Amino acid sequence: MNILIIGDIVGRPGRNVLKEHLNELISEYSVDAVIANGENAAGGNGITRKVADELFEMGILALTMGNHVWDQKEILKFIDEEVRIVRPANYLEGTPGRGSVVLTFRNAKIGIINLQGTTFMPCNRNPFFVALEEIEKLKKETNTILVDFHAEATSEKIAMGYFLDGKVSCVYGTHTHVQTADEKILPQGTAYITDVGMTGPSESILGIDKELIIKKFISSIPVRFEVAKGSTQINAIVISVDEATGKCNSIKRINKNYA
Repeated sequence: MNILIIGDIVGRPGRNVLKEHLNELISEYSVDAVIANGENAAGGNGITRKVADELFEMGILALTMGNHVWDQKEILKFIDEEVRIVRPANYLEGTPGRGSVVLTFRNAKIGIINLQGTTFMPCNRNPFFVALEEIEKLKKETNTILVDFHAEATSEKIAMGYFLDGKVSCVYGTHTHVQTADEKILPQGTAYITDVGMTGPSESILGIDKELIIKKFISSIPVRFEVAKGSTQINAIVISVDEATGKCNSIKRINKNYA
């Protein structure tokens, strides 16, 4: 099974570039299922019901989230019912939504876990211990398990990759919006990359208008961030998973730019 995993979708430019080119990628890489990080999909911060539906209608099977999950308050009205949206599993007990899910697609079951890092991020439960708890639950239904580790520090992400090697199909990083060039298959068969990257405005700083970010760095005046316009990019990976064992046969990094 070939699974396309799309890096953080930023605002309308990110949604539009997927609407125009996602089917091309599905065809080019013989993709069976598509997963994406959607925590910046609505105006660069959070997600709304309308935006989530727009992404699902494109053929995206599930949306993982991260530290911006609550930025659009309306998500509290639908996250409990929408099983295709997965927020970090290591949030405190009683937090709305779910941190893992098993979804059926074309007679195959795919397990998805979302985790948030602790280094330079709001403190939650230890993601390493929570990962093991979630894996134990999902293994009862499927060997194909993907882990979106939404974290800041590269060291924490790499540690998670080796910690879960052989236990899951893929550990991939999100959050930094900068694609890394370290994709690999770890010794026990788990695909890994430190950060999948960003899908959205390419002439930007992490998806935001570059002049606004520069202004913030050279002055003491607060700046209201706005999603950049212009050319766009799609950052993603495609992995090939053996459904019987859950091990990955390959991982390929995708970096497409569009005028």
